Amino acid sequence: MRFALLADYPESIPQIASWYFDQWGYLHPDTGLEDMESKLRGSLNRYELPLLILAFENDELVGVAQLKFHEMDIYPDKEHWLGGVYVPVEHRGQGIAAKVIRHALRIARTLGIPTLFLQTEELGGGLYSNLGWVPVAQARNCGLDVLVMEKVLDEKIV
Repeated sequence: MRFALLADYPESIPQIASWYFDQWGYLHPDTGLEDMESKLRGSLNRYELPLLILAFENDELVGVAQLKFHEMDIYPDKEHWLGGVYVPVEHRGQGIAAKVIRHALRIARTLGIPTLFLQTEELGGGLYSNLGWVPVAQARNCGLDVLVMEKVLDEKIV
């Protein structure tokens, strides 16, 4: 598996936007596919947030994750977030999500980020619990019950 940044593969924006729109577009009914693409163009960074980490297998894009700021407005004190973790259905169950998340954690650590937060609809923590994330709150966001979790980056990356 090879990792890269969206900044190095901007031609991947339409594919990622389509994945995100199909997966989460219903949460933002006023946002279209073009809006999603525009937002992703704002993540063409290499050394600062927001940025996207891409996972490739044999030159095929098989996963993505984002490092970004302030994902949930109700937590203004929680600055750095992991989000947009996505693996297409045909590639799930192969450990790709865990690998791209671990790579995102390494990048966050090199950027000096002390703690990352995320939100998941999996109220038991799922994959994130297995990777050492700790629940900090349950909240309602965009009409969904979500679990907010954190990972302190001075800890070992599981």
